[in-house]
Amino acid sequence: MTAGGIAGLIAAIAFAVLVLFLVRVLIKVDKTVSSVQTTISEANNTIKVVTRDVDILSREVEGLLVKSNELLQDVNQKVATIDPLFTAVADLSTSVSELNYSGRNLVSRLGTLGRTTAQATIAGKVGQTAMKFFNKNKENAE
Repeated sequence: MTAGGIAGLIAAIAFAVLVLFLVRVLIKVDKTVSSVQTTISEANNTIKVVTRDVDILSREVEGLLVKSNELLQDVNQKVATIDPLFTAVADLSTSVSELNYSGRNLVSRLGTLGRTTAQATIAGKVGQTAMKFFNKNKENAE
């Protein structure tokens, strides 16, 4: 063989090795591409499912928010209705507190006389109640 023939043979062997190497690389790339396509397909399916679930969930949340707003309006109306009651109770509490304070001041000023008067008043009230009871029983007996 001549030098040109040997050079051609080496070139042909190198080309065959290159083709085999490229075939192996292309097979691996094809497997990788198939794997990536499968992954992308699964991701798309997952996105579809999640989108559908999120749509359902958003409708339910919207309904819940509407009901919550109605309930809050109802509570606000009822609180507005009750608010004067609390104001009246607060005013009454203040008046009772002032009355207690005035009573204590009066009793402390009157001293023993005030206590005796208070005891006599209580005894008088008990006597009046007893008289009413006896009169009522006397009327029922006749």
